[in-house]
Amino acid sequence: MQPHRGAPAHPKKEKARPERKLHRGHFAFMRALAQGLDERASWDRYLRLEGEHTDLKTVRRTIAWIRDAFAAAARREHKPGTARLILLDPERFSSAPALPSLAEFAAARGLEDFSEAEQVEAYEAAYPAGRAGGGGGQGRARPSRRARVIDHQLQALRWLEDLVVQDPRPGDRVAAWLNPLLASRLEHAGLPTLSELVERINGIGARWWAQVPGVGERKAARILEWLHANEPILKIKVGAHVGLPRAQLTPTALAAVVPAATALVPYEKFVLPSGLDGREGRYRAPPAKCLIMAVNDHEAIGAWLASKRSDDGHGELSSTQRSYRKEAERLLLWSILERRKALSSLAVEDASAFRAFLAAPPPSWCGPRHHQRWSPLWRPLEGPLTPVALRQSLVILRSLFAFLMSQGYLVGNPFAAVALPAQPQRPLGSNRTLTFAQWDHVDALLQDHVGTEPGRRLRRGMRWLYATGLRIAEITSVRCEDLEQVEYKAADGTMAIGWLLSVIGKGGRSRQVPVPAELIEELGDELARHGFERRVGAASNHGIALMARFDTGLERPPGWSASGLYQAIKAFLAQAAAGLDGEDAQQLRKASAHWLRHSHGSHALQGRDGQAPVPVQVVQNNLGHASIGTTSLYLTTEKAMRLEQMDRFWRARALARGNGHVGS
Repeated sequence: MQPHRGAPAHPKKEKARPERKLHRGHFAFMRALAQGLDERASWDRYLRLEGEHTDLKTVRRTIAWIRDAFAAAARREHKPGTARLILLDPERFSSAPALPSLAEFAAARGLEDFSEAEQVEAYEAAYPAGRAGGGGGQGRARPSRRARVIDHQLQALRWLEDLVVQDPRPGDRVAAWLNPLLASRLEHAGLPTLSELVERINGIGARWWAQVPGVGERKAARILEWLHANEPILKIKVGAHVGLPRAQLTPTALAAVVPAATALVPYEKFVLPSGLDGREGRYRAPPAKCLIMAVNDHEAIGAWLASKRSDDGHGELSSTQRSYRKEAERLLLWSILERRKALSSLAVEDASAFRAFLAAPPPSWCGPRHHQRWSPLWRPLEGPLTPVALRQSLVILRSLFAFLMSQGYLVGNPFAAVALPAQPQRPLGSNRTLTFAQWDHVDALLQDHVGTEPGRRLRRGMRWLYATGLRIAEITSVRCEDLEQVEYKAADGTMAIGWLLSVIGKGGRSRQVPVPAELIEELGDELARHGFERRVGAASNHGIALMARFDTGLERPPGWSASGLYQAIKAFLAQAAAGLDGEDAQQLRKASAHWLRHSHGSHALQGRDGQAPVPVQVVQNNLGHASIGTTSLYLTTEKAMRLEQMDRFWRARALARGNGHVGS
């Protein structure tokens, strides 16, 4: 038989949605309805997850579904009578009139002073079908048909509840327990199961719902209510940190979100299992000759990281130190969780296998970089390492093992025998530099960011990074007292006023970077706007970060974190790309905060119309390069300029050849 013309020979099967399950709240709500309790109050108590009781369409649709589900379950048990009984609406039967209590009857008839026996005799004479309760109890008529139906319905519901009610499990799909529309929105956001939903909530915190289109704060609150109510059954818990905005959470509260474990967790929370902790590592040197106090491999890595700190050990890690920790962390996790070896037992073959692992890590090891270390969503990798990143990783691990050898902890360095990827020969910052036109576009858009404190702060950060060439970790660590006003003699012999910013850069090297006066004036305006001394260098401004968050309402504003500034700049550049086309738009979508540093070096050395190139020694100081050769790598020209200049050269050569002036 031929398929119908126009119809596909093999129609695609739609993925069946999981059957929605009945929980105890459904039965409690229907019992309340059967007993005539307030419908709205019962809805809010048992079924608020379905939506607001004011949405009558949702309420009626849900009640109809519950009745049908109850009846279907009864029919599956071959109880057709019970199925019909559950569908029966008790409101269709009239109620028997309520009888007065004995006390009410006596008061109405003036019998208060009579004995109880006499009151009962008069009551039974007035209501032959009734029966007065002793001690002033409520009189009751013979049960009406409506009352009997309700009683039978309640019995049926109790029987059915014991038969069909299930408890939610972490692996259940959200569609099995939540309102279909709500479940659909969660699934489209990549949250198909209850466990994945709780992991996302814990991983992001209070505003987790902002990343789920169609789920706002009120729907999110109802989901949390249901999850909290079912925590004892699910055995997965929504953390207490979800109830507070991120800005109100202390480091201690964040650190408690993910417990220490032998799992895919950051270095500071990773627990070495006994037998793989390195105490008996195959390549351990004699403990008597070890110069560090490390007992196991985790402590040995800690000693290496501590040796890289240039401060007293109590400040935040620099970007370089975080890079060292990241590489050691990846190796330690891989060694234990994947290789099942102590780090101090790794051989050359293991080091080669780790290189291959970094080039193609499994998806479970990868996640977006914006998930911070406190989050359950944190992962050690974003994806496969590029050749440049892989080379850097192997160089750092060579350094780690070289340190452990020099301190008498290990006898060998397995990474010394692993070949490094080829060093790419390209100018520093190549393909990671904005053109003059691209920066002008970005700078023009920043002019509109003056209406709010976060907008002005973002504008301040981006303009300072471009003007000074600072690293993002440097710009977020400097304070008002690091700025110094100086008087100097200009080229024409006159005296001028300028500003220098003192910075501690890589390797603890200090330098002073010139800052444009207009940026100082803008900073002074922002200080004055929030009640501080306009004069930037005033003693009362000491301790205020250059990237202070004035919108917190705190007496001493906290500084913007490096990760916060990075994310804000990344998002802004992506928005700026919307106003451009072609390669310009692609560049801005790829750009990040570090591109502003590269752009500073490249633009300063190139110069532009009306602006002479800056001497390479000045740019070297701004960027904090130890070698002028590193800075010289920024001496590139833009693509259009290179093509134009070479085209002129070629045309001139061709013209000379045609005139017989070439080749002799």
